[in-house]
Amino acid sequence: MFPDVLDTLAELKRRGVRLAVVSDAWPNLPDLHEGLGIRDYFEVYAISAVLGCEKPDPRMYHHASTGLGLKPSECLFVDDLPGLVSAAMALGYKGRALCRTAATDQVPSIMSLTELLELV
Repeated sequence: MFPDVLDTLAELKRRGVRLAVVSDAWPNLPDLHEGLGIRDYFEVYAISAVLGCEKPDPRMYHHASTGLGLKPSECLFVDDLPGLVSAAMALGYKGRALCRTAATDQVPSIMSLTELLELV
């Protein structure tokens, strides 16, 4: 994990920010997160192998926001691929691309997870 992950997740939780994972991954992703000590930060998992679709399929994004009981406009989608952020934004989500080495001009971007704290 990058050094900013644990502190940022802990601060988001302290602030009452509810989190979901939207990932093109295998069903054991929650177990992997458990092993990393971050599972308890996430309420909902939208996992491609479970849902039978991959990002940018709208079902991936909607599974997460619906699971949190939030409208898309109440959610911020963060991904390292600007195209997937753009797809979420087209569905009404707010978005940020996490570009750790260089910002992108395709969509709004951040270079560190700690920048999320300024947005919530």
